[in-house]
Amino acid sequence: MAILKIAFVGTHGVGKTTLCYELAAWMKKREARVDMVREVARRCPLPINRETTLDAQSWILHSQIADEIHLSGEQDVVICDRSVIDNYAYLVHRMPPPKPIDDLVAHWMRTYTHLFKVPIVDPPSFDGVRDTSRAFQEAIDETVEELIKRFGVAVHRLEPSERGQWIERVAAEIGALPIPPQMGLFVPD
Repeated sequence: MAILKIAFVGTHGVGKTTLCYELAAWMKKREARVDMVREVARRCPLPINRETTLDAQSWILHSQIADEIHLSGEQDVVICDRSVIDNYAYLVHRMPPPKPIDDLVAHWMRTYTHLFKVPIVDPPSFDGVRDTSRAFQEAIDETVEELIKRFGVAVHRLEPSERGQWIERVAAEIGALPIPPQMGLFVPD
């Protein structure tokens, strides 16, 4: 079971994916067994963004959870490009969610050891998948904030003015990494 499960949360186009890769590289240099849960919405075979449906968001939420479970059994550290709460924000923004899904998200949010809220710095750029509307980006960010408050989720907040130092801030918040087993170079006499 993973010792650390870290997620970057926020709306689309704010730099979560970049932070995931930077943190994974930082941890690999420290010999941590680490892997990433990549943004599952990109694999969704159903409509996303403003056209999302209950089926699409159910697929995304369950795929996110399955990927997290899978990697948690193999790694010491799992880094998530999104958590269930920001995936859930797209459903809540579109329609009232069914109570069982709300309960699942509330329960699953307790499985993360660290959540980092990534703020909007720039409007979203075209990447072939995500919506490029600044108004939609901001609406999702507001929904994420509402869900953080409603579920009582503790998050570390990254500041827009410190963008160049985000990875250092994340590393400082995480603290010491698990010490991996070391193999001796020489057989003791």
